[in-house]
Amino acid sequence: MNSDSIKSGAENAPKRSLLKSMGYTDEQLCRPIIGIVNSFNEIVPGHIHLQSIARAVKDGVLMCGGTPMEFNTIGVCDGLAMGHEGMKYSLSSREVIADSIECMVRAHCFDALVFIPNCDKIVPAMLMAAARLNLPAVFVSGGPMLSIDGMDLNTVFEAVGSSKAGLIDEAELFRIEESACPGCGSCSGMFTANSMNCLCEALGMALPGNGTVPAVYAERLRLAKTAGCRVMALLRENVRPSDIMSATTLQNALTVDMALGCSTNSALHLLAVAHELGIELSLNMINEISSKTPNLCRLAPAGGHHMQDLHFAGGVSAVMKALGSRLCGEAITASGLTIGEICETARIKDETVIHEYSPTGGLAVLFGNLAPNGAIVKRSAVKREMLDFTGSAKVFDSEELAISAIYGGEVKTGDVVVIRYEGPAGGPGMREMLSPTSAIAGMGLDSEVALITDGRFSGATRGAAIGHVSPEAAADGLIAYVRDGDKIHIDIQNYAITLLVSDEELEERRKTPPSRPQRELSGYIKRYAAAVSSADRGAVIC
Repeated sequence: MNSDSIKSGAENAPKRSLLKSMGYTDEQLCRPIIGIVNSFNEIVPGHIHLQSIARAVKDGVLMCGGTPMEFNTIGVCDGLAMGHEGMKYSLSSREVIADSIECMVRAHCFDALVFIPNCDKIVPAMLMAAARLNLPAVFVSGGPMLSIDGMDLNTVFEAVGSSKAGLIDEAELFRIEESACPGCGSCSGMFTANSMNCLCEALGMALPGNGTVPAVYAERLRLAKTAGCRVMALLRENVRPSDIMSATTLQNALTVDMALGCSTNSALHLLAVAHELGIELSLNMINEISSKTPNLCRLAPAGGHHMQDLHFAGGVSAVMKALGSRLCGEAITASGLTIGEICETARIKDETVIHEYSPTGGLAVLFGNLAPNGAIVKRSAVKREMLDFTGSAKVFDSEELAISAIYGGEVKTGDVVVIRYEGPAGGPGMREMLSPTSAIAGMGLDSEVALITDGRFSGATRGAAIGHVSPEAAADGLIAYVRDGDKIHIDIQNYAITLLVSDEELEERRKTPPSRPQRELSGYIKRYAAAVSSADRGAVIC
């Protein structure tokens, strides 16, 4: 066993002594040591209850003959970090989490691992760590928050826009604030956290139900206990992440991504996971898969359904069953079953939730002179009239300047809001921008205004919000040379985004370097800015 390096032989008596100081017995130390990689904290709603999930996982490990040892990672709440400097630390925390798990696992010689993530960057960070460490592993998330009366966190963000526009009063805003997030769990739409937890099922790293069983259900605790048992079976069978996650399973995950209508951030994170696995994955592949994969779900923000509705409709397994031969059914999973075997027993229980909304997938990657390396949009959340749109650029060099202008009524029908210097290096940290998009939607302008950025948009964003523009402004991408009043053509159905300025004019503009915002950086974020790659490569640390 891997753990023999710290517990076997006379030379390890000092290490056994240290372990015994914490109450571990010789019988416990004879068993495989299973690392329980938790991300509990009292800051993130999706993580506040993870102690109970970890307890259930440990019960499962104990039932099946292992010795669980728990350690924690950090976790940033994107909702709380939104709209200020804190959001620079959201995506960048992904690398810290992956690295810190590597440090703990390599230092302490675990035999296998159970990962307990739930929100946004924590899920892909743990997938990256699992790929890097390649020890037998299984994932079990904390589960989604319930939605009551069709509300979710985005309802509150959009209500702020409605309030600023005078469409609702302060009392109504307070009522929404009090009701939209009723308890623990990852925010209840098909936002980034739930997207990635669902994709863990498609990747084979989590058990059926991982993405959709609500956080407050006892079924979630039973799932966690089963995950604890399953990791012991994976250890006995020597099944590792590299056996489960492959080029084929990444294609499966992208296919399920398109069917579910996942967050645009899922593309960024799958690129990063592929990087850890040493597998080539490109943005072009997303369009190839999207072009032949139907969009089978329209959960918030694309529609009125929420995660509990998908769960009652059959969950991710039912969606995979509906995809049929588009998936590789022979792919193995941590459950011990293949994808095909999981689909055999699955069924669609509610066709109002799971059915073909469109013949093409939920995401689209746009290319053109404004984004030669790609930009991404959640096509399923764009109103029909905005799929082909030409507007006038209104340019801002930060999110704060843009949101101030939107709230101030400076953004009008026909505008394309361009927010730049918010990319992986230029931000740094590629901030999510739910406030600008929600303000525009809340003001009723989402069928009349588009947004483009080299930063990111939240998984809760709806409308013609095009993010991840590459190259970014800080890398001298064309977005740095856009001027107020320039015409921009967005053609989502044909995967195109074009700045309608002549080549001669652009050449003339490039002769004068744009004035880049000066940002004082220190500590980790300074090191991150110097090392991070572009969005089209997953914004990984090179």
